[in-house]
Amino acid sequence: MFRKRHLAGIAVFAAAAITLSACASSSETPAASDVDAATATSAEDFGGLDALVEAAKAEGELNVIALPDDWANYGEIKAAFEEKYDITVNSADPGISSAEEITAADNLKGQDTAPDVFDLGTAVALASTDYFAPYQVENWAEIPDENKEPTGLWVNDYTGSMSIGYNSNEVPEPESLDDLLGDDYKGAVALNGDPTQAGAAFAAVGLATVQEGGTLDDFQPGIDYFAELNEAGNFIPVNATPATIASGETKVVFDWSYNNLAQTSVVDGWKVTTLPGAAYTSFYNQAINKDAPHPAAARLWQEFLFSADAQNMFIVGGAYPVTLEAMNEAGTTDENAISAIGNLEGEIVTPTTEQSEAASALLAEKWAAAIG
Repeated sequence: MFRKRHLAGIAVFAAAAITLSACASSSETPAASDVDAATATSAEDFGGLDALVEAAKAEGELNVIALPDDWANYGEIKAAFEEKYDITVNSADPGISSAEEITAADNLKGQDTAPDVFDLGTAVALASTDYFAPYQVENWAEIPDENKEPTGLWVNDYTGSMSIGYNSNEVPEPESLDDLLGDDYKGAVALNGDPTQAGAAFAAVGLATVQEGGTLDDFQPGIDYFAELNEAGNFIPVNATPATIASGETKVVFDWSYNNLAQTSVVDGWKVTTLPGAAYTSFYNQAINKDAPHPAAARLWQEFLFSADAQNMFIVGGAYPVTLEAMNEAGTTDENAISAIGNLEGEIVTPTTEQSEAASALLAEKWAAAIG
């Protein structure tokens, strides 16, 4: 699991034109074979969801990238998609960062193995809109306006809170950031990636910023905290993974709550805590590669991810789906699953687009020097 995503710049694209066969009038339902899936902006452009399913099945495959099985329950979600639609999901490079997802799209452009869809941290999503195709799922209205780009270039899908996982067999429970500066945590504390490229690590610096009395307008207090942690000999420049946690290499890990929760069931003594005070949250974002080799399957994947079935699977994985409020109103929420993870409570902070862009620029300038 782990490193995934983030970085910045919002642009609004006009919806792409829809190419239908010359013989199909606007009042007729197009045959799936007549639809240019690469420019379709809704299932209606195919003639409805059933026609989209038909087109996606004809492609037969879906390429996803950076979706670890143990990240927000993506293993179950990918398997359910395969079973429901009889479409093979090719899952590449599950451990790479958001920035590396975009690099892969560049490197594999025009090839059958290029990613069809992305799952990105906010900053990377905002900085990469040139790579995306606009698409609106059928239940578009259930997604709050603040959680989606108006044409569907990107859409928030799930969130969690930044947490601290720790091996209770090795270290005491940290109750503050100051605790982690002490001798109990020598060579023990790691991030899930590089905060200039990975969303989880970016968020860890954001959490440290607000925990240190700063605001999301300026991540400098968070950078200063990790510099101090590094100087104390407690920060280790290791990208935390399930393997590093299992081996004991990373005894304390800043990561999303759903990731740290996933380790509690597989690593003896692994526990999760959130610090008193502000809780940092940030959604991940779905987007379709405008050069997707399987454009219909990419759009069907989006439809599936925002269905109640898949949104409930995020909850089972410890994450909070973007349509949770609509699901609560419709009575479709998995009550047992949501009870197991509890509600997000307290002072919740989430960076705006402008704050994410400013923080990305600051980290690019100062992070490397801060941790030597």
